[in-house]
Amino acid sequence: MHKKLLKKYYFIEKFSKSNIDLQDKNTTIIYRNYNKEYNIREIINLKNYCKKKGFKFLISNNIKLSIKLDLDGAYIPSFNNDYLHLGYSFKKTFILLGSAHNLKEFRTKEKQNVSEIFLSSIFKKNNNYLGINKFKLISNFTNNKIIALGGVTEENLKLIKLTKAIGFAGISYFR
Repeated sequence: MHKKLLKKYYFIEKFSKSNIDLQDKNTTIIYRNYNKEYNIREIINLKNYCKKKGFKFLISNNIKLSIKLDLDGAYIPSFNNDYLHLGYSFKKTFILLGSAHNLKEFRTKEKQNVSEIFLSSIFKKNNNYLGINKFKLISNFTNNKIIALGGVTEENLKLIKLTKAIGFAGISYFR
């Protein structure tokens, strides 16, 4: 029987070679820093290290900087409802990802022309908790590729394969 290989997306907040080295080549690194301004030198070092190791590298919530630094793409968080990037010109291989917690945010991400939508939270019981059934239901309302986010562990990874998700994202899973 054919095994479904899931894409992996690892959110990091600081450059750590040891954590990045633990990942396989099917992992995309997403650098997010919501607390302060981006450190350009750190992003360039991270970009070069990811390129050397064969990982795709994106930054969160700053599409203009991602284009300027010639990164592989950008990630638009659920709270970002901006459409300014629709006027930007991207290289053909530029990846634009977004996240959503409900159907309204889902539609916003579709209008922002993201290629894949992180839908959360599939397992983590927080304010955005969907559970597997609601996750599957919302996933049916789009043709976009879906990425599972929130509370993914080695134990519940098999449940993701029962959905239409093509991958999963997280922080603690990858450490």
